[in-house]
Amino acid sequence: MSTRKTKRIFLSSLEHSAEMHCANLIGALNDKMADGTVWSGQNSVPAELSEPKIRFSGFGGQRLAEAGCELLDDTVSRAAMTYNVLGQLGYYRKLIRQANAFFEENAVDLVIVCDSPAFNFHIAKAAKKHGIPVLFYVAPQLWAWAPWRIHKLRRCCDKLACILPFEKEWFDKRGVDAEFVSNPLFDGMDIDLGANFKPYMSYDPQAPKIALLPGSRDAEIKTLWPAMLEIAAALKEKHPGTMFTACAPDDDKRAMLEDMAADMQLSILYETDNLIDICRRCDYAIVASGSATLQVAAAGCPMTVMYQSNRWIWHLVGRWLVRLRHLSLVNILAGKELVLEFMPYFSSTQPIIQRTHGLLSTPARMSHISQSLIKLVRPLTERRASDAVAEMVCEMLCLKTRPSTA
Repeated sequence: MSTRKTKRIFLSSLEHSAEMHCANLIGALNDKMADGTVWSGQNSVPAELSEPKIRFSGFGGQRLAEAGCELLDDTVSRAAMTYNVLGQLGYYRKLIRQANAFFEENAVDLVIVCDSPAFNFHIAKAAKKHGIPVLFYVAPQLWAWAPWRIHKLRRCCDKLACILPFEKEWFDKRGVDAEFVSNPLFDGMDIDLGANFKPYMSYDPQAPKIALLPGSRDAEIKTLWPAMLEIAAALKEKHPGTMFTACAPDDDKRAMLEDMAADMQLSILYETDNLIDICRRCDYAIVASGSATLQVAAAGCPMTVMYQSNRWIWHLVGRWLVRLRHLSLVNILAGKELVLEFMPYFSSTQPIIQRTHGLLSTPARMSHISQSLIKLVRPLTERRASDAVAEMVCEMLCLKTRPSTA
């Protein structure tokens, strides 16, 4: 480990969510460096008189730059869905060359790769080639598919920060040093889980309030939003008083949703970046598969989870790679079908319409689901993941804050 007073951390994030996690981590580390006393081994000195301070470099976007990271490339603006990656292979190869050159020319104390394992495995491999320790922030979901990659993970990962409770045991058993850190999705959110329980005492099955959550990426929206509009129109016929609220991650995506729905005879309220509050106010949600399902769960909101796939690709490849009975995060954590999931669905939305209609007509079932969702998500919200990962970083850099005496 370097004895230099100023430490350098290299961060690698491609997606908006990973960039947010890394930006929050920088904030947590800066708080620790400014918090009274920094411990190094057995000795302690006042933080204002001592280094280390930490310098951050790497891949990310504007938010990471604002947090204090020197960007080698704005990768977040180039974020792509998995099936669009092939068209950007040249760009990703360029990034790997950039990282290798940076590791060659600079003294780096730690590399932190966040999510996007297909790309970040290459960054981690480059770091290990240069003798740099690596922390994986967000465990790759090897338990779901391609478990043979555990050998690759063991070779290039020194510490693994898991964001789902069962992951630590799974990776520990396979020789990876793992720690459950809670879920960074909830960092900075003030969530009163008990207050989010929905008893449905005054609920009217003829007039449910439904949230429509088609995802944050262009590809998700283009694939799922037309189907959600079709489902919404059918549910409106069965439940005439239904009110719909759609949530977009930003103003551009909001405009995209509105344009695509322009020809539909549906009244939809559009809001931006307000997912949990929307789901608190709604009775039900129809949501794209992904981390948003955990936010919906934290709002105590029953849901239908959707993900579309090509029927032939799924039957030829997907169904043989995926090892799980359930594919939505909520049902994976529950170990059963707690919420309706259609992963994948192919062309017809009729099964989605029928099962969602059935659930909207039975408030007692929805109340039970709401209570179960809150219980399920509680372990993910009990501490800030960024604080827990900051502690891991301090340990890896041999820097420890004074233990609390409270």
